[in-house]
Amino acid sequence: MKDPARKYFAPNVTDRERAIFEGAITLGALYHQFVGAAIHEVRALERAMEQAALAQPFIERARVRIKCPKGGRRHPYIYPELSGEMLTINLVAKYGKARARVGMRYVKELDYPLMFIVR
Repeated sequence: MKDPARKYFAPNVTDRERAIFEGAITLGALYHQFVGAAIHEVRALERAMEQAALAQPFIERARVRIKCPKGGRRHPYIYPELSGEMLTINLVAKYGKARARVGMRYVKELDYPLMFIVR
């Protein structure tokens, strides 16, 4: 597929670099769009996040898993909301002939929802 935005990128940017870029941008977009969202139906929120990722340019596959903390609601005023610690995201971005696998998950030792290149 011809990319009308290619002219805005440095001429020496490779397909591999662009695939990584597109995957990373999508991870950041998902994180900032959905963290804080109400969790009512976990599977529905996972699907919504996957569909949002697939709407981004050059994203070929998306898988989102949400792990809610145990204990549930202890009283009616607890508002269950999505946090970075709950998310595991895996994406495949394809640009030109290159594919990049990128991911995000909470890394306990860093106390941080880390975004990274898988392959």
